[in-house]
Amino acid sequence: QVQLVESGGGLVQAGGSLSLSCAVSGGLFSTYNMGWFRQAPGKEREFVSGIIWTGRYTYYADSVKGRFIISRDNGKNMVYLRMDSLKPEDTAVYHCAARRAGLAAREVYEYDYWGQGTQVTVSS
Repeated sequence: QVQLVESGGGLVQAGGSLSLSCAVSGGLFSTYNMGWFRQAPGKEREFVSGIIWTGRYTYYADSVKGRFIISRDNGKNMVYLRMDSLKPEDTAVYHCAARRAGLAAREVYEYDYWGQGTQVTVSS
């Protein structure tokens, strides 16, 4: 059974930084395309960033491009999200997700496994 566990969330002032981590166990991590999504209260879950299984291609939502960086370590079964220049509108629960097959993906339904999420709160 594949499990994803996020960590690193917290409270930060606008303009600050946070780094999220996602530990993956129980599957073939090095073959998965990985993604980060977020969900704010009353809103749908939205795509934030993705990275393919080799780590050689990354992609971002326009709202975070230039501020967030996704990376992975296949030796440690970990995926990371570095978030800089945070804004109050970045406040949400951030979820890590894994996709078993296919190419880069931005839709919730394209991912097979999900973590429970970690709360990020950005104060103004």
